Amino acid sequence: MADALSAIPAAVLRNLSDKLYEKRKNAALEVEGIVKQLTAAGDHDKITGVINLLTHEYTYSPQANHRKGGLIGLAAATVGLSSEAAQHLEQILPPVINSFSDQDSRVRYYACEALYNIAKVVRGEFIFHFNKIFDALCKLSADSDPNVQSAAHLLDRLVKDIVTESDQFSIEEFIPLLRERMNVLNPYVRQFLVGWITVLDSVPDIDMLGFLPDFLDGLFNMLSDSSLEIRQQADSALSEFLQEIKNSPSVDYGRMAEILVQRAAAPDEFTRWTAITWINEFVKLGGDQLVPYYADILGAILPCIADKEEKIRVVARETNEELRAIQADPAEGFDVGAILSIARRQLSSEHEATRIESLHWISTLLNRHRPEVLTFLNDIFDTLLKSLSDASDQVVLLVLEVHAAIAKDQYNFGQLLVFLVHKFRTDHTLLERRGALIIRRLCVLLNSERVYRELSKILEGEADLDFASTMVQALNLILLTSSELSDLRDLLKLSLVNAAGKDFFLSLYSSWSHSSMAIISLCLLAQAYQHASAVIQSLTEEDINVRFLVQLDKLIHLLETPTFAYLRLQLLEPGRYILLLKALYGLLMLLPQQSAAFKILRTRLKTVPSYSFNKEQSNHISEDGDMNEENGINFASWLQRFQQTQQQHHRYRKSQALSRNISISTKDVPKPEEVRGPTAPVAEINRPPSRSSRKGPGQLHL
Repeated sequence: MADALSAIPAAVLRNLSDKLYEKRKNAALEVEGIVKQLTAAGDHDKITGVINLLTHEYTYSPQANHRKGGLIGLAAATVGLSSEAAQHLEQILPPVINSFSDQDSRVRYYACEALYNIAKVVRGEFIFHFNKIFDALCKLSADSDPNVQSAAHLLDRLVKDIVTESDQFSIEEFIPLLRERMNVLNPYVRQFLVGWITVLDSVPDIDMLGFLPDFLDGLFNMLSDSSLEIRQQADSALSEFLQEIKNSPSVDYGRMAEILVQRAAAPDEFTRWTAITWINEFVKLGGDQLVPYYADILGAILPCIADKEEKIRVVARETNEELRAIQADPAEGFDVGAILSIARRQLSSEHEATRIESLHWISTLLNRHRPEVLTFLNDIFDTLLKSLSDASDQVVLLVLEVHAAIAKDQYNFGQLLVFLVHKFRTDHTLLERRGALIIRRLCVLLNSERVYRELSKILEGEADLDFASTMVQALNLILLTSSELSDLRDLLKLSLVNAAGKDFFLSLYSSWSHSSMAIISLCLLAQAYQHASAVIQSLTEEDINVRFLVQLDKLIHLLETPTFAYLRLQLLEPGRYILLLKALYGLLMLLPQQSAAFKILRTRLKTVPSYSFNKEQSNHISEDGDMNEENGINFASWLQRFQQTQQQHHRYRKSQALSRNISISTKDVPKPEEVRGPTAPVAEINRPPSRSSRKGPGQLHL
């Protein structure tokens, strides 16, 4: 320090801290000259002393004018050092860079000016201190003083020039700093960063593309900036990088794919569109490299298929088709389970288009990798069953196609129908709203006879008799009305003629016995008219309830449809089909006379040609004779089975009614705390209900 004081006159030191700029400038010129002489003499110790003096006595001084003088002095010393300045940069730069954070804006301004002059002198040597300088410039780019910002921009341009012409710049050392700064939200800093990324990317010897994953997320962040200029700059940089990716033989798609997947769900429309566009290009270019990321990519695409913006939907659909077209092999890392997990999750999407594409993916995987998919069946089966309640018919139909694809083998076929019946049991609304659609579609996809046989087998042992009756009635109505089941109706018409018809008729009989009206309908289809008449006559008072009459009303209306045209034509030959007439008159007798169904059936029967029961009945086999057994069917034993099933229903209804009566009575019993005093009517608790309050099981059921 003493050497420095002896080297620099006191007047120069005094003027260096003067409040007037001109005096400080002249003093700096004096310092420059002194340092030049010391450099020429090779006296670097004294030069070090001068720099220390300027640093500690001036740039770190509490007086603003001293700090200004110190900065201009350090710049002057650097100019004086000229080509020898590099060896003193470690001393010169820290106090200058430290001054960028000074509270006085004029000090910060002079710090920019000083560093600018230092950079002009040292040029390439500047690169070795680049990260410190970049960090300082990054902060200055957001300075509150416009003059400081202007000075920082000039310095920034100079530093960029130095970097672009240098072959010493280390991108590896710089990237961590850039990655850290990319999360800053200040718009000035963002502009500064995008500018540097663009400049560095333009340098042929700097491989910015190789480090793109490190700052790609930051660039995507800028796409949603409030400043249009920043959005445009970020978009321009991203477009340039995407073009480079298309032309590059080696790209790290994986790391970037992870970033794009997250950005595809951004709330900002422009960010989503850019991300999905990049994903689209990656799917086309990446090939096998993207196999480990297929599930993540699909998870980004599926929601975008239903995006509110059409251009995003278009690109997402195209990408989805591109991804599905790739034939990936599980042996090569293709994770079927991960894809299924994504598809299952997206089945809960609020958007119909996304749910539909999720089902297409499950279907595609079943076609290509069936064994692998079946190993994950437990993970997706419940979700697929829940999707049968979807508000969209198209979704439900696709779910059924997936179910049908799963149920190609016998085990899964049986499991599907068992779970389906369980679903109907627990969700009566589904049975009411979608039951017909589901059953009809499954019949088309899985063979109608096979479906009905399996459902019949399941319902035959159903413990919930009310549900069994409801389900059988639904299946019976579908059988009678659906065009898809015309082959089953034709088969049943042959029940008394061939073995196939008989076998199918008997396979339904036991479960159809849960509903007397279903059995009657089945017999009319099978043309087993004598048995239909016998069933009708076997009905008891308990069988004729509201539910029965509602079902009978439906049947009477169905008799007027094309399904039963053959039956109506048979009425032209009353002598030949006397048992059909007897069955129909039996139904007529069960109907209330004022009902519409009664009038419809009576009108139909009035059109039958006149005949004599006594005359023609003698020409036919007695009801108690051999017609109790046709085509090897012992109708008497089957009638007995029907009656047994109906008796189970009677007992079940009585027990249900009794349970409800007990529940109602329990509510009327006073609680212990309500009983007060010795006169409390304890005897009333055990007294049977009055006549007016009694309800028989049948009444309660209705």
